Amino acid sequence: MATGTAGAGSAGDVGGAGGTDGAAPAAHVGGAGGAGHETDGGGPSGAGLGSRAVRGRGGRLRRTLLAALVAAAVIVPVTAAASAQAPAPAPAVFTETASPRSRYAANLDNLAVAARMAEDADRSGRAGRLRAMAAGGTAQFLAFDGRGRGRAVEVLGELETAERIAVLVPGSDTTLDTYERFRSGAAALHQRLLAEHPRSAVVAWLGYDTPGTVSTTVLTADRADEAAAELGPFLDRLDRISAPGARLSLLCHSYGSVVCARTRTGPAVGDMVLFGSPGTGAASARELPTAARVWAGRGGSDWVARVPHVRFGGIGFGTDPVDPAFGARAFTVGAGGHSDYLKPGTRSLDTLAAIVLGTAPAQEASRA
Repeated sequence: MATGTAGAGSAGDVGGAGGTDGAAPAAHVGGAGGAGHETDGGGPSGAGLGSRAVRGRGGRLRRTLLAALVAAAVIVPVTAAASAQAPAPAPAVFTETASPRSRYAANLDNLAVAARMAEDADRSGRAGRLRAMAAGGTAQFLAFDGRGRGRAVEVLGELETAERIAVLVPGSDTTLDTYERFRSGAAALHQRLLAEHPRSAVVAWLGYDTPGTVSTTVLTADRADEAAAELGPFLDRLDRISAPGARLSLLCHSYGSVVCARTRTGPAVGDMVLFGSPGTGAASARELPTAARVWAGRGGSDWVARVPHVRFGGIGFGTDPVDPAFGARAFTVGAGGHSDYLKPGTRSLDTLAAIVLGTAPAQEASRA
């Protein structure tokens, strides 16, 4: 699932932050008992051991088919192939009191070293992408790790003065090799926010190892649990280094919504927005470990709508967040696809910005 929002992972996931719009097959689990149920149907009561064996095989077959259907609906072609492992230095280490400016400078130095090491290792593609990330020395990275698929946490705007801060969390296949797509979504959101509120900032959080779109990892919450353990403390630190009273919003795309749904947030986080979500693993918004307002929206052409909203044996993510039964606040998205949420000029981008700024229309702030 794509989310392209911040962090090293291919932009196959988070709107603007990634995710391919390929035509995932429409999947439906039907039959007696419905999706995820193991009812065996009505064999005659005297069928004996042979009939029970058949029913047992049928139950296993249904479980196998369920996993296959979820996989088929989620796994879509990846448009950007990830680079093989490239050499890179260990990330810079900071004290808790390090200022954002000192972090930006040290991480740019680390990024430059990573680019040189990649070049020396005949990894010119990775080297070029790393140099592009530096943006001529103007990029502001709170964190950077060039090893493996990579991690990066970039700030667009001024944390010291921002009154509204959006933290963008991407989904699967967002890596350093697809980072520019993730960054473009973050930049579009930042420009949209600035148009109405100059004291706004966006944090592109690629602070976890995103799952591959074509993998079994993307079908479970294991990677999301690991990411949530990183995101929660990061939000606390962000609150401490930002302007006093700054309001934070979590914008979570695709698999990133699974991450956010597992992240315990403090009072500074006012909104949690799930878009292009395959589900969260929770049955309702009230189960999420946050006091923030929870929003959910999905584009009219988003293939994730065809993902079976089931959870069985740790596979799948259950209730659809845009289902009124989930209890999230519905918001207007428009007809876009899985990678369109943060594209300039879209209705989805306008609405996401309005949520961050606290100006979403009243009809969009009511319970779905």
